[in-house]
Amino acid sequence: MRHGDPKDRASSSSMQRGLLAAGGAVCQAAARGAGSCTVTPTLGGRLTVTLNHLRLSSCAGQKMSFSIVERGQRNTLDYRIFYQGPNGNFVSPFHDIPLFADGDSNILNMVVEIPRWTNAKMEISRDEKLNPIKQDVKKGKLRFVKNIFPHHGYIWNYGAHPQTWEDPKCKFEETNTSGDLDPLDVCEIGHKIHPRGAVIQVKVLGCMLLIDEGETDWKIIAIDVNDPLAAKLNDIRDVDKEMPGFLRATYEWFRYYKMPDSKPENTVHWGGDCKDKVSAFVVISICHSYPC
Repeated sequence: MRHGDPKDRASSSSMQRGLLAAGGAVCQAAARGAGSCTVTPTLGGRLTVTLNHLRLSSCAGQKMSFSIVERGQRNTLDYRIFYQGPNGNFVSPFHDIPLFADGDSNILNMVVEIPRWTNAKMEISRDEKLNPIKQDVKKGKLRFVKNIFPHHGYIWNYGAHPQTWEDPKCKFEETNTSGDLDPLDVCEIGHKIHPRGAVIQVKVLGCMLLIDEGETDWKIIAIDVNDPLAAKLNDIRDVDKEMPGFLRATYEWFRYYKMPDSKPENTVHWGGDCKDKVSAFVVISICHSYPC
């Protein structure tokens, strides 16, 4: 799906084949340990992966229910969202919620950090015990994203896949950038506004690559399995058919959202092109292979 400037576009088909080859290499070599990798584009856009002791977790998920416990007042430095598991014990949304939902390798769990149309920049805390969701802080002040005309706040339900991590030791050589240390970001494009902290099941459709302040920052495009459009959306190409203009809006949002804070526009790789479902699952498998 092409949404950016023609001069910035790479060959989608060759890149997708390369991503698939890279993912196959990850899955075949993952059992040899844990460590770093390098993703390298070769002639024709094909990717190779150099792996140093990667470890891939089991893809078998299980259906589990989670409840949230809010502590503190919203829009304050002390506000946190904690998670309780089926037995009432507190769990980490980063480590303990399974990536795969109900044993189905095609349906993934997503932790909703930021509901659609809201502005508070919420995130899973990597460094705090139990990894609660908190509001991001910069220079002692809570962060809010500005509205990007004609939108209000985030234009999707925004969050993360649990048990994933963009490792700074994994280098994407086409952009000469490495992972941003965060869980893998997800844009859920369905109609429902999900509450902050919700754990929902999503169908993966594709992915977009943002280069954020010199770091690799993948964005998985997905839809809630219970959304009315879920049955019609099976790959990224279906999004333009059913939701014309939405992927273009996504590209523009990521490109411009920091400019109201006097920062330069972001680089969205491949000119904003989204890669397909197969490519997205390769990215997910790589980010799930690290111990996180």
